[in-house]
Amino acid sequence: MDSEKALDHVFTSLREGADLRTGIADDCGEVIVEAAMLISDCLKSGGKLLLFGNGGSAADAQHLAAEFVGRFRAERRALPAIALTTDASILTAVGNDYGFDQIFSRQIQALGEANDVAVGISTSGNSPNVIAGMQEASKQKLKTIGLAGNDGGAVAKAADVRIVISSANTARIQECHITIGHILCELVEKDFFADL
Repeated sequence: MDSEKALDHVFTSLREGADLRTGIADDCGEVIVEAAMLISDCLKSGGKLLLFGNGGSAADAQHLAAEFVGRFRAERRALPAIALTTDASILTAVGNDYGFDQIFSRQIQALGEANDVAVGISTSGNSPNVIAGMQEASKQKLKTIGLAGNDGGAVAKAADVRIVISSANTARIQECHITIGHILCELVEKDFFADL
């Protein structure tokens, strides 16, 4: 490996990520606050979060569910959040019997209630199973938040609140999604537990 070329790549990648985050602050700041308020209102009214995505977005769904159930920064009671990406028996049974595109919508049909918020995560914005999950959530009267990349695709169109990372670089989109997820956790903790 040429160390000079490698160092140039490091600088380029980090600058690209920093520039993208600056753009998100300008373009998506208000909608991120809107999403945090939606989540906070959901939890205050006894609802729960249902999070889902594929691959790295599945990992993000699990990561964020863990932050709400465990804690983010504040020592506080657990908040109800479920990643629909973790039960291998459900995922394989539904995938086998109904098709992979139904693995999230079927769980939302079973677990979703009107006070809940569904959070669909898709770097492309066009993952069929995430779209189907968002559509089922709306059908069940859940509020929906879409975290997407590129132009937002059908995931953004299906969401009540759309947070779109205007990039085609999957790695940078995923980095921004988890950063936004952390900001949502922090805002919800500050609002939900104002005395902390």
